[in-house]
Amino acid sequence: MPSRDATTHWEGGLQDGKGQVTLDSSNAGQFNVSFPTRAEDPNGQTSPEELIAAAHSSCLAMNLSGVLGGEGLTADAIDVSAEVTLSPAKGGGFEISGIGITLRAKVDGVDEAKFQELASTAEKTCPVSKALAGTTITLDAALES
Repeated sequence: MPSRDATTHWEGGLQDGKGQVTLDSSNAGQFNVSFPTRAEDPNGQTSPEELIAAAHSSCLAMNLSGVLGGEGLTADAIDVSAEVTLSPAKGGGFEISGIGITLRAKVDGVDEAKFQELASTAEKTCPVSKALAGTTITLDAALES
């Protein structure tokens, strides 16, 4: 399996500096970052937390699709959102204090109980969830009709 990479170029101090994150592997774009927009209003800039949310939501959607496929099921639609919270850390600095996952899927041929089991398996086996295992991750999953 290939690895993926991104780089960040930063200039200045924490409060007055700014940077650009470049998605190198895909060449999908370059995104501005700064600490004030990370900790306050994003003002059109991304942040490490938003990038983690994007990684987590896309990984979980793909992983659920695979878990469903293992049961002979195919989703008509899977929608996953991830909310990554940055908070002050005990002892100073900051930490990612939690990730709230909201997952909604339309899947014919499965009841709610079985879907909950499959969604939980998908979350636990998602590579990004595993990478973020030191963070509290909550899952709100539901079938849609």
